[in-house]
Amino acid sequence: MTRTLYASAAAIALTAGLAHADSHLTFTPGEGNFNWDSYNAFAEANDLAGEQVTVFGPWLGPDQEAVEQVLAYFGEATGADVRYVGSDSFEQQIMVDAEAGSAPNIAVFPQPGLAADMARRGFLTPLGEDTATWMADNYAAGQSWVDLGTYAGADGSDAFYAFPYKADVKSLVWYVPENFEDFGYEVPETMEDLKALTEQIVADGETPWCIGLGSGGATGWPATDWVEDMMLRTQTPEVYDQWTTNEIPFDDPRVVEAIEEFGWFARNDDFVAGGAGSVAATDFRDSPRGLFDAPPQCYMHKQASFIPAFFPEGTMIGEDVDFFYFPAYEGKDLGQPVLGAGTLFAITNDSPGSHALIDFLQTPIAHEVWMAIPGQGFLTPFTGASPETYSDDTKRSLGEILTSATTFRFDGSDLMPGGVGAGTFWTGMVDYAGGADAAGVAGEIQSSWEGLK
Repeated sequence: MTRTLYASAAAIALTAGLAHADSHLTFTPGEGNFNWDSYNAFAEANDLAGEQVTVFGPWLGPDQEAVEQVLAYFGEATGADVRYVGSDSFEQQIMVDAEAGSAPNIAVFPQPGLAADMARRGFLTPLGEDTATWMADNYAAGQSWVDLGTYAGADGSDAFYAFPYKADVKSLVWYVPENFEDFGYEVPETMEDLKALTEQIVADGETPWCIGLGSGGATGWPATDWVEDMMLRTQTPEVYDQWTTNEIPFDDPRVVEAIEEFGWFARNDDFVAGGAGSVAATDFRDSPRGLFDAPPQCYMHKQASFIPAFFPEGTMIGEDVDFFYFPAYEGKDLGQPVLGAGTLFAITNDSPGSHALIDFLQTPIAHEVWMAIPGQGFLTPFTGASPETYSDDTKRSLGEILTSATTFRFDGSDLMPGGVGAGTFWTGMVDYAGGADAAGVAGEIQSSWEGLK
């Protein structure tokens, strides 16, 4: 596509007029459970009057409105003219702008791999050791988040380039409390308990799980989340990292073990609604519906925090349905790992305002404002942000899972090359769910990875 078909994010920002210093502030300073002291201290320390700060990211619709509300506080505190632009073609556009020398001050990356590639090409500015140290000290499982934003620069040396902000949780199991109560089931606290509960439900003549891998051209991706969670529950975080970069091959016995752990749940006819043969054929959006049937077709469904969008209309989380943390093995002593995703702020056009905005993200108020906006899926691992500011109990509980994590790892398939993570890993898991041998499938995925090198 030619350059003329694109307008740079910075140029759009100049005319968009999105989040200005004089924007209405959603929550009145001094009121509510917010940490206004942090806001006032930041305001006293930063004067950016007359400076424009441009921000480009993937958020549109309600998410765009929310981030603009957060940025309004930064603008109000500093006097800066802050402008955000969102695009559903962010990944392509940010690279075009960087190559043309017209990048925004700040880019918000939904994928660490793209940020790492831009750091390697010299398009990102390091955030500094002080920022990395702050994150290690103030985010739950802080070093995990520092590692997520640390990449090799143009000179080959590692530095902290990308500030994780706004997280999603994938390590969740959904269930209907009333169904559990009918049989006296308790929420399992360990993987051993979860497997025992699975077997108990079968012994009671019921079916424990609904699992669906269908997703059109992306069919298979829900199984990759299962395998990634199982990697974190059977191996150390270091092994997980080696797997996502192919430092250990995809057909390593430890990876095969994680695939087979998924198979323990998904390849048993007694464990899955419709039998194991239905797993690959069932659309992931339809698969949780069995929880709500009368009588229920299943009692548990593993999926990320976004899945309520596909529950029956009017379903109340915390009443009609609830969730629990997908537990770790007690016997493996690997802590409480959490699998998820998120976005990262990076400086793509250096300026005093760019660094000030990164500093602003280290204040509780920068998190609490978005936490408090109703209907928003903002979660943060920042332990200094007050959980009381979450707009509802569901988000508060999800946030607690994040802040209780001993390890956080980003979705592994998103860290892999596209041909693997969004290709052979997906299709291989469909084959495995259909009965193929785990080691054979893993070998084919490894071959595809080697073919990319």
